Amino acid sequence: MKIINNNKSKSKSKVKVIPLGGLGEIGKNITAFEYEDEIVIIDCGLAFPDEDLYGIDLIIPDVTYLVRNKDKVKGFFITHGHEDHIGGLPYVLKQINAPIYGTKLTLGLIESKLQEHNILNDCTLNMVNAGDIIELGNLKVEFIRTNHSIADSCSIALHTPVGVIVHTGDFKIDFTPIGGETMDMQRYAQLGKRGVLLLMADSTNALHEGYTMSEKTVGEALENLFTKADGRVIVATFASNIHRVQQIANASIKNGRKIAFSGRSMEKISEVAISLGYLFIPKEMIIDLNKIKDYSNERVTIITTGSQGEPMAALTRIASGTHRSIQIENGDMVIISASPIPGNQKAVSSVINDLTQKGANVIYGAIEDIHVSGHACQQELRLIHALLKPKFFIPVHGEYKHLINHAKIAEDMGMDKSNIFILETGDVFELARKKAQVAGKVQSGRVLIDGMGVGDVGNIVLSDRKKLAEDGIITVVIVIDRENKTIISGPNIVTRGFVYVRDSEELIRDIRRIVVKSVERCLDNNVTEWSEIKNSIRREVDNFVYTKMKRRPMVLPIITEI
Repeated sequence: MKIINNNKSKSKSKVKVIPLGGLGEIGKNITAFEYEDEIVIIDCGLAFPDEDLYGIDLIIPDVTYLVRNKDKVKGFFITHGHEDHIGGLPYVLKQINAPIYGTKLTLGLIESKLQEHNILNDCTLNMVNAGDIIELGNLKVEFIRTNHSIADSCSIALHTPVGVIVHTGDFKIDFTPIGGETMDMQRYAQLGKRGVLLLMADSTNALHEGYTMSEKTVGEALENLFTKADGRVIVATFASNIHRVQQIANASIKNGRKIAFSGRSMEKISEVAISLGYLFIPKEMIIDLNKIKDYSNERVTIITTGSQGEPMAALTRIASGTHRSIQIENGDMVIISASPIPGNQKAVSSVINDLTQKGANVIYGAIEDIHVSGHACQQELRLIHALLKPKFFIPVHGEYKHLINHAKIAEDMGMDKSNIFILETGDVFELARKKAQVAGKVQSGRVLIDGMGVGDVGNIVLSDRKKLAEDGIITVVIVIDRENKTIISGPNIVTRGFVYVRDSEELIRDIRRIVVKSVERCLDNNVTEWSEIKNSIRREVDNFVYTKMKRRPMVLPIITEI
């Protein structure tokens, strides 16, 4: 076991645990642990927007509390390389430039992100191995090998003067993992024997009974499908699931197929994984996507992104016929090796229908066992609780229903209900040797990323976007002579996303008359401030349209003065 020693200091009686994301939601996992003048941060992820967040690209956690206390922050300790655990780093590091600690693959993926944001040279990346302990002042951070759907995943044990806190990260117990290294159950048992004060454990699959299947079972199913395929095989999976990509590659090589990668994240992550030695594919077996037509269909495998039906992902573009290099042909086998994330079922179903209509043989979870989860089911969670025997417990990682069910599992295992805490994002959880409580709240929530803008889109802008998307816009253009108090030109009515003007001429005439009356009334009453005239137009047009059509388009008055 390697120990990285920095410095030591005195002790105190309480540790603060502050989750700033990852509770009751999918994504943006980040938790701060504070003791005296030290703050340790585990993970720093992002979330992807749902359909209500019009135009938003990404969601990162609000780290205002950490920014205010950035002199205390000793580092970011990353459990694994998934987006919901590393995706927020490029944005947060611009505010809190603290060292990053992670395993080889995790740092490789982080490095790629930091390069994209042109901040790699400003950041400090420290590679660790499972079993390493980083000593700070009063805190020691231990990385413990675990299994997940990405290689090099770790749990973290935080050794504090108050007691040991175990944060599992995302995990499952796989007795036959692709990489050959099983979860370090022995270390878990040692920690449990010595005493664990607090357990924070993955709850994603807390509703599922039994055990999560081994990743190797997917490899067997894939090989069986590849032997049956007569044409091209197109496999969609998560780009970060290196073990799955490896098994797809193994099945391809076994059947004499060249491999092409499609999708920006798939190309980038596979390149990083190959260069670091986590993905083993002979160089001669990889071909450029633009060269697939140089080979007969039965000799080609395409590994692509888009397993969740994302609008701009490669598989969705293939299904819609808009991909530049890939068009579906009769005899193509399309394998979707992933389960739809809640909320994505409709999009995935639409992609499957489009692919089938174009002549593809589409294989997905309901037909074959071509996906297994990377998260522990109930029996695995019970095993972790039995090994660690924590005094206090906080379920993390998952929707609220998952947290509640995981809490019930802990209670069934004999834990005192008063020692189980369902926290909310931003809660300050104070932990002592014999007592734990929620002792306050810090600023938290979500920061919306739209293009290059970070946090500049708020509720008002989203409300406007929603209104534009649902009801459209009415633009009123009018020219006024302020001195003579007369309308010189207009009003001209222009609509977008509201009604088709040629079929609604009477409605447009009515709106025009209402605008004229509104402006004339203002001018007759010596109201010459453009803002007041605009408000009058907006109010009266809005009332009329709602009374007439029960719709509320955005009304945008434009006044030109002569």
